[in-house]
Amino acid sequence: MKNILTLIIITLILASCGDDKKLSVDDVIESQNIETIRAKKAELVTEQNLIKQEIKKLDIVISELDAGKKIPLITTFQLEESQFKHFLELQGNVTTKNLLMIYPEYSGVLTNVYVKEGQKVRKGEVLARIDDGGLSQQLAQLKIQSELAKTTFERQQRLWDQKIGSEMQYLQAKSNYESQDQAIAQLEQQVAKTIVRAPFSGTIDDVLTEQGSVVMPGQSELMRIVNLDNMYIVTDVPEKYISQITRDKKVEVEFPILGKKIDSKVRQVGYFINPNNRTFKVEISIPNKERSIKPNLTAKLKINDYTNENALLIPQGIISENASGEQYIYVIKDKVGNDEAVAEKTVIETGLTQGDLIEVTSGLEKGDEIVMEGARSVNDGQKVKIINQDS
Repeated sequence: MKNILTLIIITLILASCGDDKKLSVDDVIESQNIETIRAKKAELVTEQNLIKQEIKKLDIVISELDAGKKIPLITTFQLEESQFKHFLELQGNVTTKNLLMIYPEYSGVLTNVYVKEGQKVRKGEVLARIDDGGLSQQLAQLKIQSELAKTTFERQQRLWDQKIGSEMQYLQAKSNYESQDQAIAQLEQQVAKTIVRAPFSGTIDDVLTEQGSVVMPGQSELMRIVNLDNMYIVTDVPEKYISQITRDKKVEVEFPILGKKIDSKVRQVGYFINPNNRTFKVEISIPNKERSIKPNLTAKLKINDYTNENALLIPQGIISENASGEQYIYVIKDKVGNDEAVAEKTVIETGLTQGDLIEVTSGLEKGDEIVMEGARSVNDGQKVKIINQDS
């Protein structure tokens, strides 16, 4: 209707000019009549649209008659829902709370070493002995003196209970006995320091000081003891994952050197964020029945931080990006049989990745047929030929 009204206006203007011939663009511009110029422009636009329609008709006929016309060959796949698990990949080190370097608590000559490397020991078992420098003899003498002081005190106590003797004699006997008893306890503690005992059950990993050497408290390394039962991995996790990484989260652990993979869980999540690197610590327990995992061994960790049971996944390689930064792919439309169809550009939004696949969060639906091979060689609205092997 709009085109008809435009043509009527043009006709009236031309008639008012008294010219039976069609005015050229130059003639219209020379007239300097705004209405005439606008009418001429509308006339040309109408003609242009009519020409485009005619060209489109010709293209359709050419496409049907030209058997040699090249149509892009593509493969497709149908979009289905599937389980999607995203893993945070980290690196950690194996450690244990039962790994200890044993130092002496008493200075002297290491007179006896009762264990060797690789030997299993129980908690409290005697590992070595240091010369006590005569403390044992002093202790024996003190115990004899203590027995005498005890006997004296007991006699004075019986007399005092019978109101015989002075209170001063009773109190002196009591004080002497108690001081002897305290002296014995202190000396026993000193003698106990000359005996090196296992702080926990485990294996002697290394004996570092030989029998006969002079040792000093806190300086001389006697031996290293380790228990490989309670092993765990420590790693630092970026703070942005603090809500996703929680206790009992499943973890895939790989030891590249051992060629070994195991499944485990997060056993502890730190409550402190390191201000220097904005991370928090996580501990992953490690079963070690075969004793093949050693402290300080490097491990690769994959922690499941996101799961979607009904995710739409597509290969990352078929995604393109336009000048505006939008991601798009091509979806099959107007399919004729199983061979020919039209490729339609579809803008999508994506989420996390899983290997070569990426999750589509919007723009696609289950059942959509997606262009796979040949996605880079087609244009929006172009006719394509599908050559799937199962078609």
